[in-house]
Amino acid sequence: MSALQGVVRSFDPVTGAGVLVCDSDLRDYEFTAEALEGSVFRTLRQGQRIVFDAEGDRAVGLRLGSEVDMGTPGFEQPHPGSAQHPQGGTEG
Repeated sequence: MSALQGVVRSFDPVTGAGVLVCDSDLRDYEFTAEALEGSVFRTLRQGQRIVFDAEGDRAVGLRLGSEVDMGTPGFEQPHPGSAQHPQGGTEG
C-alpha cells in the first residue's frame, strides 16, 4: 500500500461508495463504505481533499491529512525530496 492524496470525485451517502481522483497520477480510485471505517468521516463532499492508501485501483483507509500532509503553504515538509511520501517525505 502507498499513501496518496486526492479529491473526492463522487460519493453516495446511502451506500458509502465513491470515487477519488489522485493528485499525483490523476487516476480514479474507487472506494466502498469499508474505506471509511475507523476514520473521522461520516460523509464526504465532492472536491474534498483527503489522504488515502491504494490497493490496486481501490482506495482504502481514507483519512484527513495534516497541514503538512496536504502541502499547505507555510508548513514545513518533514522529509523533503523523498518520493515515498505524498508530499516528498517519509513516515517517521
